[in-house]
Amino acid sequence: MLIPEIEAFLQCQTPQSWVECALDHPEELLLDHANCEKKAAGTALSLMFRYAEREDMQQYLSRLAREELRHFEQVTALMKKRGIGYRQLGPSHYAQRLHQHIAKQEPDKMIDSLIVLAFIEARSCERFYRLAPYLDEELGRFYTSLLKSESRHFEGYLRMAELYAKQPIDERVAFFAEVEREAILTEDAVFRFHSGVPKPLDHSASPTRAVER
Repeated sequence: MLIPEIEAFLQCQTPQSWVECALDHPEELLLDHANCEKKAAGTALSLMFRYAEREDMQQYLSRLAREELRHFEQVTALMKKRGIGYRQLGPSHYAQRLHQHIAKQEPDKMIDSLIVLAFIEARSCERFYRLAPYLDEELGRFYTSLLKSESRHFEGYLRMAELYAKQPIDERVAFFAEVEREAILTEDAVFRFHSGVPKPLDHSASPTRAVER
C-alpha cells in the first residue's frame, strides 16, 4: 500500500506509458534500479562528509547508506539469478531537472538538497507500488517489500529538512513538487527508473540500442 503522505506529496502519478515501457525493458529496469541504490548510498555518504557537524544527520545517513547498499546487493543478486550482467547506464534527465534548482549557498543548499532527496525517495516508492502488480511473483514481492524502506527514507529526508531549516519549508516543497511533476511528465529519450514519459522509439533501431542511446 502506498502511504497517503506520499500520494499527497507527489503532484502526479507515474504515467501508464512509463509502466508499459518498464515491462518492455526488464533488463534496463533492474540495471538502473541497482545503479539508483548505489547512487543513493553514495549520496548519503557524501552528505555525511559535507555536513559532518550535524550529529543527528550523521547517524541517520549512516544507517540509510547501509540499507541502500543492502538493496543494491539484493537487486544484483536477482539480476545474476536472471542472467543479467551488471553494468553502468547513462542517467535520464530526471535528477538534473531537480538538482539545477538547488540553492548555491548554505544553509539553503542543504535544505534544498534534503527536499530533493525526499522527492526522489517518494517517487521511487510510488514506482515500486505502480510496478509491483505487473511483475512476476518474485520481483513483485521484492518491490512490494521495498515500499516500507523507501517511504521511511522519504520521511527521514523531509524531517531533516524541517529540523535544520530556519523557516518553514512549505514554499520550497511546493516549488520542487512542481519541478518534479514536470520532470515526470516531460518526454525522455532514454528509459530509466526515474525517467519521464518514454519517447517513441525509432523502429529502425534495435530496442536495446534505442534505450541506451
